[in-house]
Amino acid sequence: SKMTVKAVKMPCTSANVYTKVPDGGWGWTVAFAFFVVEALTYGIIKSFGVFFNDLMESFDETNSRISWIISICVFVQTFTAPLSTVLSNRFGHRLVVMAGGLLVSTGMVIASFARSVVDMYVTIGVVSGLGYCLSFLPTVTILSQYFDKRRSLVTAVASTGECFAVFSFAPAITALKEQIGWRYSMLSVGVLQLGITACGSLLRPIVIREQEVKAQPPEESTETKYMLENEQTCTSIESIDSGVDITTSPSNVPGKTKAEPKSEEPKQHGQNPVENNSTPPEPKTKLLDFSVMRDYSFICYAFFGLFATLGFFAPSLYIIPLSRSLGISKDHSAYILSAMAIAEVFGRIFAGWVLNKKPIRKIYIELICVILLSVALVAFPFASGFWGLMICSVYFGFMLGTVAGTHIPLLAEDDVVGIERMSSAAGVYVFIQSLAGLAGPPLAGVLVDTTKNYSSAFYSCAAGMVLGAVFLALVRPCKTGLCHHQQQQQQKVEESTAGPPPELPDDFIDMDIGKAENSGKGSDSV
Repeated sequence: SKMTVKAVKMPCTSANVYTKVPDGGWGWTVAFAFFVVEALTYGIIKSFGVFFNDLMESFDETNSRISWIISICVFVQTFTAPLSTVLSNRFGHRLVVMAGGLLVSTGMVIASFARSVVDMYVTIGVVSGLGYCLSFLPTVTILSQYFDKRRSLVTAVASTGECFAVFSFAPAITALKEQIGWRYSMLSVGVLQLGITACGSLLRPIVIREQEVKAQPPEESTETKYMLENEQTCTSIESIDSGVDITTSPSNVPGKTKAEPKSEEPKQHGQNPVENNSTPPEPKTKLLDFSVMRDYSFICYAFFGLFATLGFFAPSLYIIPLSRSLGISKDHSAYILSAMAIAEVFGRIFAGWVLNKKPIRKIYIELICVILLSVALVAFPFASGFWGLMICSVYFGFMLGTVAGTHIPLLAEDDVVGIERMSSAAGVYVFIQSLAGLAGPPLAGVLVDTTKNYSSAFYSCAAGMVLGAVFLALVRPCKTGLCHHQQQQQQKVEESTAGPPPELPDDFIDMDIGKAENSGKGSDSV
């Protein structure tokens, strides 16, 4: 029977139960929550560049030391990703995201009273960084569980929250600083981030239960009755309840040689055959499954994320200092960052639409976008003046949107690990990214301090993105080549160890019906 989407009405605090992936329903509410969480996490991180010069002047620090604030934050966010996975599997996504929202807000509020850059390392780097991890990863994971066919498009559109945040926050915070100073502006941002807690309360867990499938065994017994009547046998349909195996049923035709052992299994375990229709116990969920590390395609994809992360954050941090070094005013520099954010919105939507159409394999579409993103990073040092930087920023923002909004949801594709292992894979994947998140911005800051030129920061980002493209190109060959070859070898070994199927006697059906008649006579005598 064809399964239909059917949600079980339950209290607001309970799980949503469906017979198949709904591709909608409460998933639209989860998508809205993810949109806001994106805005208040990555949107704030990318907008942090507006505080860059203020922190350098207030604390009298260099580029590299101020860059460590975001570096530590990104490192903690990615390094603690497995912890986020374990807590989500143990306590549920809702409680973890709400706790993360409290940590993010607390860290940012305390940072507004910091007296040294070291205080910023602890408050924004450690406290808010942990909160960002507990807020973002569980939200994107549960959103992927609510959608199947529309997963790429919905995730891409919902992830535009950070783009709208950068577009609105960068000019707003810049104007707010002129009125109340950077400390009170940072305090206001921290209070605003309490909205993450409200979004976490909307994340209902989802359960998929194939209820209609359980009603199929009685249908098979009815069909067995008709087949027996056509063969003019004396065996009644009630013989099934006595534990007698009817070998003339469609599931026990002579082509399947393990018919009688199946009927004896309940007796061997001391179970009543009626219990076969009862609900089987649900398998125990692993808190963290590291078996994905044995998958060659996932290893290559993780290295792609490791190197590509070098190019994600540094341009957003250094675009304003670069524009100021070229003589562009503060207001126009903020406009460049906002234009980048707008272009990223269109890039994410475009990538989601293309991935949903699937003209070619999604992994190949991602590879093309990564290569074009590398070209965008190389173009920044050749820009001059306001319009030159504006063009490069728009191009970079568009290509960044095609990659940033899709690289984590692509873990759910069969070319990488699949939806069943996405939760654990996402935790391990983001954990591996932590090294690049820690080293990327400070490395760019050291290059800037050494060369006295902001262009070197963009070259380092481009180098990392090119290395990421190389590993991304190896994902599909590893999945179809090495892994498939190993599976074929295992199948050959199993086939060689298994003997040929036993031959059935010609009177196989007659013998079984005879057993059924003898069993019936025995029960009558009792």
